[in-house]
Amino acid sequence: MNLTKVLSVVFFAIAAFLGYLLWKGVDDVVEEEKRIALLEAAAIEKLEMLRDAQLAYQASNGKYASTWDSLKMFIENGTIWMVQRTETTKLLDYGAEEINVTFDTLGSVSVIDSLFNERKFPDFNLDLLPVVPGSGGKQFEFFADKVEKTGGYLVNVFEIRDPSPINPDRRANNNEKALKVGSRTDASTEGNWK
Repeated sequence: MNLTKVLSVVFFAIAAFLGYLLWKGVDDVVEEEKRIALLEAAAIEKLEMLRDAQLAYQASNGKYASTWDSLKMFIENGTIWMVQRTETTKLLDYGAEEINVTFDTLGSVSVIDSLFNERKFPDFNLDLLPVVPGSGGKQFEFFADKVEKTGGYLVNVFEIRDPSPINPDRRANNNEKALKVGSRTDASTEGNWK
């Protein structure tokens, strides 16, 4: 074999190896982005479930749950009352309308059966609800309080937040963009992923 053929084989092998490294690097980045997207989607689903539980807790107790334990007890033992609202309108002689509203309590259903029934969430596990997906067992941070707004009135607020985001973009500035639902300063129940 002459030197040209040997060098051609060597350079082809090096080019193939470098091509593999390039493909592997790009593939690793794509797979990591897919993994982050799946874990964030699972975290968002849990945050939405926790928001629904907080709203039910607030409707029953007049405030939001400030700890996971109090929210968990409510989910396990609480009830949601089913109320029917009926509105009747009567036209008066002089053209005005009279509206009568009546409320009728039809019964109650347990919180866990109402919010987290098997049809909506077939693999629901209450003990794993506060655990952040992919975090190794870390739980969401809970906050609830009353905040004074302009005019001097108090509003209930809550925030449930991911303490250690997987996404490097969300870790910037001390987890400033971490996934969360609610707000510590406003009466908002929206998530920051929208």
